[in-house]
Amino acid sequence: MQSQNRLLDDFARLMTDAAGAAQGMRREAETMVRAQVERLLRDMDVASREEVEVLRDLVSALRSQNEALAARVAALEAAQGGAPASKPAGA
Repeated sequence: MQSQNRLLDDFARLMTDAAGAAQGMRREAETMVRAQVERLLRDMDVASREEVEVLRDLVSALRSQNEALAARVAALEAAQGGAPASKPAGA
């Protein structure tokens, strides 16, 4: 009976060690894959989320400025009697 318990204990210890080794291999594989993906994205020169958000805000501000300038030009043209602004002399 003693040898059977020892055999089961050894088997349980072996399975525990195998599970720990498998978990360690999984973590190592995840780390390697993550590093490769990050390197690939860096090589592809993909914009980061922060860069995209900054550009989105910049485009929004420029769009608002463009709309304000278009309204100003329309008001100036209306003040001149509806005719578009003439070209300067010599142009």
